[in-house]
Amino acid sequence: MTIQTINKDHNVVALVYDGLCTFEFGIVSEVFGLKRPEIKGPWYRFNSVAFDEGPLRAAGGLVFSATGTRTDFARADTIIVPGWCGKDIPVPENICQALRKAHKRGARIVSICSGIYVLAAAGLLDGRKATTHWRYVEDFSAKYPDVEIEPDSIYVGDGSIITSAGSSAGIDICLHIVRSDHGSKIANSVARRLVMHAHRQGGQAQFIEQPLPNENEADRLSGTLSHIRKHLDQNHNVTSLAQLSGMSARTFQRRFRALTGLPVGHWMTQERLTRACTLLETTKASLEQIASAVGVPNIENLQYHFRNKFGVSPGQYRKRFMG
Repeated sequence: MTIQTINKDHNVVALVYDGLCTFEFGIVSEVFGLKRPEIKGPWYRFNSVAFDEGPLRAAGGLVFSATGTRTDFARADTIIVPGWCGKDIPVPENICQALRKAHKRGARIVSICSGIYVLAAAGLLDGRKATTHWRYVEDFSAKYPDVEIEPDSIYVGDGSIITSAGSSAGIDICLHIVRSDHGSKIANSVARRLVMHAHRQGGQAQFIEQPLPNENEADRLSGTLSHIRKHLDQNHNVTSLAQLSGMSARTFQRRFRALTGLPVGHWMTQERLTRACTLLETTKASLEQIASAVGVPNIENLQYHFRNKFGVSPGQYRKRFMG
């Protein structure tokens, strides 16, 4: 099956450097650099660009060379910083200048994990909201107090700048970019190839401190989560879900939060909103039909949750992706 894209060619550049974070770069090249014959139409043009001279080292002992040039960097529509070589390692001024120029001309600037230090060194985050890996939050906040860090988010968008949390959140932010550029059908296709969930909202918790359930309990809860997702249009409550999981209500709530990081009601609202987003983007169903399909009592309730979560109405959200 081929899927038609809706955007023109788009130049994506990954900033690479000596001491490159291999996993973070791998995410970016996997999403934007692979050929995708299943997608009909223009796709991203991808290059890596270095400001260092000579062969570069990457984590794990690899030696590599960049594929692009600084001219590619200057023309990029999206620039991604896949981590940084160390939170205490200064960012060269030539990189900072290039990022400031790119931002001034309207390029989208993205950081993954410790890459936030590069954006901050360039002065792009002052007065903005951002996020990073939970283990960097305290250090980063001390160094850059003018940046409003959201430590419980997996990614944060503020204008044309997007920052993400720890390494795996880089996958979420890249899929978010694909989804914003090409819609949910294309993003879902990329996610399927990655064998992962198609979309996690940026406000989802990045770190769960509670001890995880044992294997048997996790299996039972996974079945319950699947049941809820298949029947979002139905009413669910703690008592019925606990019975389905073979637990007491108190144990179920405790184990559910340990597994998902959220109370039962909050998790179900999040799932309903995620499904509603997909329906708004991919169907012509009315708001009343969508509210019913995801288990929201009425249009007013759906509008309330959308404004609370996304800052726009469902209708405005649909126009953003389908208009």
